[in-house]
Amino acid sequence: MLDKILRSSEFKDNLSKILLYIAKDSKNRASSFKNSLKKELDELTFMPLKYRQSIYFNQENIRDFIFKGYCIPYVIDEVNERVILLDIIKWEKR
Repeated sequence: MLDKILRSSEFKDNLSKILLYIAKDSKNRASSFKNSLKKELDELTFMPLKYRQSIYFNQENIRDFIFKGYCIPYVIDEVNERVILLDIIKWEKR
């Protein structure tokens, strides 16, 4: 089990853009998206190897978490007992 989840500045910036885009249509859906995502991400501390090895990086400790059409590559840092969220992208954009 890992202790914490860190969010890179790139992840935070892109998540903010996604939430603003969703909120243009519905603030409730943006809030629901954010809450659901947080709940799913919190589970990474218990099962960090649950998701596939990243197709964007050739390293065993980098995984791709897929959520509602978005891909969130993350690093499993076992030495420091944490997960680092690298980015959040729409899967077809990479």
